[in-house]
Amino acid sequence: MDKKLTIKDIAALAGVSKGTVDRVLHKRGKVSQKAFDSVNAVLSEIDYQPNLIARNLKNNKIYSIAVVLPNPSFDSYWLPCVKGIDEAIKEFKAFNLSIKCHYFDPESTESFVEVNNTVLALAPDAVLLAPLFYKEALLAIGLYQEKEIIVSTFNNQLQTDQNLNFVGQDLYRSGRVAAKLLHSISRIGKVAIIHINERYKNAVHMQEKERGFRKYCFESGIEDSNIVTLKLKNPNIESTFRKFIDENPTIEGVFITTSKAYQIAEIIDDLNRSDIAIIGYDLIQENISYLNRGVIDFLIHQNPKRQAYLGLAELVDHFIFGKEIPAVTLLPLDIVNSENAFFYLT
Repeated sequence: MDKKLTIKDIAALAGVSKGTVDRVLHKRGKVSQKAFDSVNAVLSEIDYQPNLIARNLKNNKIYSIAVVLPNPSFDSYWLPCVKGIDEAIKEFKAFNLSIKCHYFDPESTESFVEVNNTVLALAPDAVLLAPLFYKEALLAIGLYQEKEIIVSTFNNQLQTDQNLNFVGQDLYRSGRVAAKLLHSISRIGKVAIIHINERYKNAVHMQEKERGFRKYCFESGIEDSNIVTLKLKNPNIESTFRKFIDENPTIEGVFITTSKAYQIAEIIDDLNRSDIAIIGYDLIQENISYLNRGVIDFLIHQNPKRQAYLGLAELVDHFIFGKEIPAVTLLPLDIVNSENAFFYLT
């Protein structure tokens, strides 16, 4: 049946009044079981789809979505996220939506807590959250859920029993990919897993990447004693890493678990240690520069712009079209080198 049927048509087919059809469609008022069954039989037969957009516009309901993410002025990794959010705002501007960003300092748990408390007081319909700090994120999510605020997360997937939606990558798998890349270009005699400027015990994304890396090495017969974890923090990154290289002259590769690979690449380049392979994350300009020069061997692209956009799009689909929010949306693990980087930047 190609004709778009009206409520009047449905009423005639079901042998009931238009008012009865309206009550069934909108689940309001009393309807006899016989009338209810007749209307639903017709709806099922014609595969009736309500005009949800028109319904929402008619109700004048403005859905409020708050995005809580690190301030890109502190870390340029998050700048593409802002671009993805702006893209979603433009695409969905015709709908009854309010989408606003709230930024926190990515190196401050206090800032993270303060910003989430501010958002909580605003009582939005949903929050798209980058849960950078594990413990504080769980507390914030619990408070949101107490107020029946929908929470979706992106970039970092939390291991929790709480009912959360996630958009991002499989961090454990990305660690395995990094290990296999190093394994393919070096013997993995002695390698370093480097975490920069974050509290490891409170950073699930670092833990998962390291877990995946070490698991691959274990399965490949690489001795755990050959893998060293190095935690570096400003302002001592350079001095600490130079000392590490001096004490470990046989190091063959490094795996940087954040977007700060360029900081290590700069030191290795200055030391003229072209024998040390470097695997890192993210297509920020500084990393791309060292990638194109051959100092960094591979970058794993986490596509933060796409993560933020999809996180919002799924919330919009839920509010405007009544779709269920997917529990997990995993993006591909793109491996970028100097030969294909150009295609990701155009």
